[in-house]
Amino acid sequence: MNMVDNNTVSITSITKGKVPDLPFSVIKDSILGKKYELSLVFSDKKTIQKLNIQYRNMDYVPNILSFPYSKQSGEIFIHLPTAKKQAPDFEMEFREYVLFLFIHGCLHLKGMEHSSTMESKEKEILKKYYS
Repeated sequence: MNMVDNNTVSITSITKGKVPDLPFSVIKDSILGKKYELSLVFSDKKTIQKLNIQYRNMDYVPNILSFPYSKQSGEIFIHLPTAKKQAPDFEMEFREYVLFLFIHGCLHLKGMEHSSTMESKEKEILKKYYS
């Protein structure tokens, strides 16, 4: 297990894959605010699938799960192997897609639902922070 504190984001890795070096804290602060406490977990297959079954009643390995705990705290789980596999489907590089998923999760924690508004916000933030 690898534990990193990326300023305002607590990052834990319970996977064998290398976690991309991306501006998680900066993006979290811009979407959720500096006072928001966020835990980001790069999960193994077993854990994320178990959470998906337990909380969403869906039996598959998701690319991301977001859990709001309060108005000022939440947790995001990302499965890197699934992200790596799906990135080409979205015409993105792996690092770009991981960042996209993180942005997607943060917007859900902020209360946004899937919509064209959410999609445009994701693209806008991704363009700003991914070069």
